[in-house]
Amino acid sequence: MLKKINKKGLALSLAIAAMLSGCNEGDSNKTKPSAETLSATQASNTVANPSIWPKVTSKVAKDAKMEADISAILSGMTLEQKVAQMIQPEIRAFSKEDMKKYGFGSYLNGGGAFPNDNKHSTMADWVALADDMYEASIDDSIDGSTIPTMWGTDAVHGHNNVVKATIFPHNIGLGAMHNPKLMQQIGAATAKVVQVTGIDWVFAPTVAVVRDDRWGRTYEGYSEDPAIVKEYARAMVIGMQGEANSEAFMGDGTVIATAKHFLGDGGTDKGDDQGNNLSTEQELIDIHAQGYISAIEEGVQTIMASFNSWNGEKMHGNKSLLTDVLKKQMGFDGLVVGDWDGHGQVKGCSNASCAQAINAGVDIIMVPNEWKPMFENTVAQVKSGEISEARINDAVTRILRVKMRAGIFDGVKPSDRAFAAEEKYLGSVENRAIARQAVRESLVLLKNQNKLLPLDRKMNVLMAGSGADNIGKQSGGWTLSWQGTGNVNSDFPGATSIYDGVNQVVTSAGGKVELSENGNYQAKPDVAIVVFGENPYAEGVGDIEGIEYQLNNKRDINLLQKLKADGIPVVSVFLTGRPLWVNKELNASDAFVAAWLPGSEGVGVSDVLFKKADGSINYDFKGKLTYSWPKYDDQVVINKGDKDYAPLYPYGYGLTYSDVDTQGDDLPEEAKVKIGRADDEPMAIFDSLPQSDLGFFLGDKANWVVPIATSVVTTHNSDNLTMRTYNWKVQEDARQLIWKGDSKANAFFAWPDPHNMQGMLEHKAAYSFSIKVDKAPAGDLTLGIHCMEECGKKLVLNEALSKIPAGEWGELTIDLACIADAEALAEVRSPFMLSTDAPASIVFGDVKLVPSGADSAAIKCD
Repeated sequence: MLKKINKKGLALSLAIAAMLSGCNEGDSNKTKPSAETLSATQASNTVANPSIWPKVTSKVAKDAKMEADISAILSGMTLEQKVAQMIQPEIRAFSKEDMKKYGFGSYLNGGGAFPNDNKHSTMADWVALADDMYEASIDDSIDGSTIPTMWGTDAVHGHNNVVKATIFPHNIGLGAMHNPKLMQQIGAATAKVVQVTGIDWVFAPTVAVVRDDRWGRTYEGYSEDPAIVKEYARAMVIGMQGEANSEAFMGDGTVIATAKHFLGDGGTDKGDDQGNNLSTEQELIDIHAQGYISAIEEGVQTIMASFNSWNGEKMHGNKSLLTDVLKKQMGFDGLVVGDWDGHGQVKGCSNASCAQAINAGVDIIMVPNEWKPMFENTVAQVKSGEISEARINDAVTRILRVKMRAGIFDGVKPSDRAFAAEEKYLGSVENRAIARQAVRESLVLLKNQNKLLPLDRKMNVLMAGSGADNIGKQSGGWTLSWQGTGNVNSDFPGATSIYDGVNQVVTSAGGKVELSENGNYQAKPDVAIVVFGENPYAEGVGDIEGIEYQLNNKRDINLLQKLKADGIPVVSVFLTGRPLWVNKELNASDAFVAAWLPGSEGVGVSDVLFKKADGSINYDFKGKLTYSWPKYDDQVVINKGDKDYAPLYPYGYGLTYSDVDTQGDDLPEEAKVKIGRADDEPMAIFDSLPQSDLGFFLGDKANWVVPIATSVVTTHNSDNLTMRTYNWKVQEDARQLIWKGDSKANAFFAWPDPHNMQGMLEHKAAYSFSIKVDKAPAGDLTLGIHCMEECGKKLVLNEALSKIPAGEWGELTIDLACIADAEALAEVRSPFMLSTDAPASIVFGDVKLVPSGADSAAIKCD
């Protein structure tokens, strides 16, 4: 085995470190409108007709004694105690003392939130936090309430916020398995591990039916076919909660499940996350509601309201759907929880106040940060009559009912419950075996020219591509952080990359494996396995304008064509959260596998790609597409049953080793859709995440290049500079920087390779970014760029910052010419760097370069 150390992350770090050391030693969603502008005809169709919706009977019937107990508790509660049950803050925004004072009915940890802000928290840390909050909630010394709280988390493909947990394939891959029994096992395995950490409630499964693959949450949907979604929703709810009407229901090793997001999140116009669904009411029923029908039948206890609108009305405020349809007509007797500040998008609401959402039928308001004003405003709105006490009583009745069914009232604190803190269940052999099987069965073989696959184990194999040895990339979003970014292989102890699996198989049989991300090799291989695809993303950050793969960067097709030109057979393993237009990549590959986002068990890929030692098939391909695959880049909406349905690979397609592949290498390669940024168009630098292939780093003299890997990062072995994700307009869409001032420290975005930005200067571009000053810099805070050599100028921002009121957001616009001249911009590595050696604290967001912005910029230069 020959392993070259040329991984992108290391190469980038070394290159930037070399560049910055000479320059410095001397000196975590799109903004969504609260309502869309629609025609009068569309806008009028926002009220559902409950009579045309199905009646649904849950297998979990109400219990008379339980209902009497709920009524007795409710009758003894004050208004403040009731409202507290409806408030759900996030662990980074409240304390144990707050829980003791208010008695919140529930709380959550968002993606990338951990006990003590520590990504590598132990099981004891997780359970200790659960105990602390449980004990504070039943302490009646301040609020007079002894009602236990419950903790919710987004365990959407395994317990994906916890280091060492098994990461299962994302739902798009599970859909391709067509194996509901295995789905149920995955649900049960996830539930047990969640209970190990002391958590009660999981915000899963997602039962969206995706219609436009440009949506950034496409991979969270099992299929474009509502029948598949309905079947899998049923299996996952049973797996997580246990079989209804059995002793297993809500017993040991189970959690409260959540069907989400009600309703129509997968059908928004242009695939716009949190956007507008223009479906008819019958289409809502036939396409988007099917997963909820089966989930309710199986006794799902919670349903999450969706961010999206229906014909312009936000779902968090749509009473006709949340109450008249879901709760009354469909008979759902559990609770409706809002999504992350989703109530704040309702017309007339803010994150701190929204009587409309409560009146519409949202029982628990997920209000991560502004929980205190939300609590106070809700109490006042009940007292004023804006919200009826009957509505509050209904919400709290539902909350208490779910808690009683789940055993939360049993008087057992989290650390005394079954499996609590038992680390043996984390990444267990059994869970990894389930995940490995899921990987094998989710793989879809799209091309196998001349029956190249399966491969002989004794071959000389080249492993190439950015995903070959990258567990974070193969796991996708919602993995140890909200976006799934910033992870390295060491964050996944016990997991295997795809390279790991291939290396185990080949070297054990006497073959050789050479790992080279860029495809350079020392000895010409018998075959190249190239693993490439989308980088991790989540929610609106993953929304795309077009479906052409690597629209602005053809690094992967260049690699495939280089190997092809060398006469090396190429097996492409495509990591993706959706079908994309990859005709060029298909033409340059002898075999092509859609591997989706397989998670932590990359060895499952090699199980299928290679023969047994005796030459027989080890595992055949079982995966079949549950999403149609486009033939042209303009097929952004292509679904089974559409008129003029003509995909490249239809729904249900997937080769096996017994099939003869007749596809050639002549698929159409010319794009029909012209998308991309020219020099006269804005260049995004940061929009919730680094954009334009940029990475984000901190640095000081101890280490000039520290990658941003979690929601809280500091300079090397110190808090000289601390970066935290910050919730501005949506979740984690800004970044807070806190300089302690011990020595000079930088926060910067950087490319892996030099970029020519001279065209931006020619088009008189200007920086534009939003900024909030929490603590004014005690010394010069500068904005600059960096290149391979010292370049550009450092612009002191202090005067401009002083004009923005403390604690308030403002916008800075700065002529690019103030930072650099044309010569300096020829080879830019970092287009945006903030530096100071003094104490300071700022928050920034929405950073971009805007052509033709120099003339109107607040800061101009000749």
